[in-house]
Amino acid sequence: MWRFRWKKTRTPLGKFLDKHRIEQEWLIRKSGLGRNTIRDLANNPDRSPTRKTMQKILKVLRELDSRVKADDFWDM
Repeated sequence: MWRFRWKKTRTPLGKFLDKHRIEQEWLIRKSGLGRNTIRDLANNPDRSPTRKTMQKILKVLRELDSRVKADDFWDM
């Protein structure tokens, strides 16, 4: 039987979440953003956040690491 392993495409945000063992659900709850928004930003390299969305994500992530900046995740 063939077994396929789906390789996730992860964005820099997704890789940060994985590295720090942060669940997307946690970020959804803390930021107040939608599940689809967080999922897309963590998995879809073609997806860019609005300024307001970016600010919400950074505010939450800076609670864990004060050095986090937008350039770490998105082309500015």
